[in-house]
Amino acid sequence: MHWYCRVGFATLALLFSNPATGQQSTTPVSFSPRDRERLYEELWRDVAAMDRELGIYKRVVALASPSVVHIESTPLESFRLGRDIEEAGSGVIVREGLRHFVLTNRHVVRHSDVDHIRIEIADGRQIKPLRVVDDPKTDVAVLFIDADDLIAARVGDSDEVEIGDIVLAFGSPFNLRYSVTRGIISGKGRANLDLADGGVEYQNFLQTDAAINPGNSGGPLVNLRGEVVGLNTAIASNSGGNDGIGFSIPINIAMSIARQLIDRGRIDFGFLGVSLDADFDARKASGLGLSRVAGAHVTGVTPNSPAANAGLAVDDVILRFNNTPIENDQHFISLVKLTTVGRQIELVVLRQRQLMTLVAQVGSADEFPAEAAPRR
Repeated sequence: MHWYCRVGFATLALLFSNPATGQQSTTPVSFSPRDRERLYEELWRDVAAMDRELGIYKRVVALASPSVVHIESTPLESFRLGRDIEEAGSGVIVREGLRHFVLTNRHVVRHSDVDHIRIEIADGRQIKPLRVVDDPKTDVAVLFIDADDLIAARVGDSDEVEIGDIVLAFGSPFNLRYSVTRGIISGKGRANLDLADGGVEYQNFLQTDAAINPGNSGGPLVNLRGEVVGLNTAIASNSGGNDGIGFSIPINIAMSIARQLIDRGRIDFGFLGVSLDADFDARKASGLGLSRVAGAHVTGVTPNSPAANAGLAVDDVILRFNNTPIENDQHFISLVKLTTVGRQIELVVLRQRQLMTLVAQVGSADEFPAEAAPRR
């Protein structure tokens, strides 16, 4: 049992010991009115000291909550299977330029259309989106809205998030509107997850133990500065409820996807120009100097591509991507695809049993249409 108050040893002895025998006891002790009053005063002082520290959570909630929305979408007839059902999730208001939008998960609204989607703002108003654009490969959706006095969330930098950071998850789990849970960042760069309904093709999740349940999808993951660092997307669960493992799309990725959807209506995915070995096994890994299977094994490099310009070569094993350890070829593909075109990235490569660091500038798959499908 943990006690967060400055109760003296004499008081603790009184609380847990039998006055006659000195033995520990679980029997409640009767205090005199004077002792009770003194203990209440001590408790109030200690809680006041805690509140100065834990009050941060209340301030984060007060700042972030007005930007959180509840979303209900009625599936179109073709998706109802004869049942009158309604899907629910969450979202967060963001601002791009002079306009406000709702950022959410595609799977929250994918079976519906603008006439069957209802957005409930924190102040109780209900509005309909003007237009919906989404990307199935990343599970990001943007809802165009028009209303007065909207409060946009402050967007943080998910690249700065570290394992152990405290975060709050906002949303409407099980239709319980505007709920908040607390946890930490448990992991970064999570990929290759077998999510429901085929999941997300390109994955690079933040992992958190903040409780995420059905209905939290699309809601923001917020740091202690009140900044959105993730978009809550999925849970790993045997029961269908929270088992302490939730996943959020890093906000840098979600916002990059959203900006492209807003500006162009489509996504320009990143491209390096390498072919990868989908059958990279322990025997091949050992032959290249690895003690276990890890990384992405390069089997080909596109001429004049970002990979070629960076100096990547056949038989290189790419082990890290901007400090993220590479699990396998599909993990590397996701990281490249989800990187903003034009961004410089560092690659740690094993070549002839020696580690080296290369710098590449991520290109556009649109510039290499013939190579984009088979190469990454």
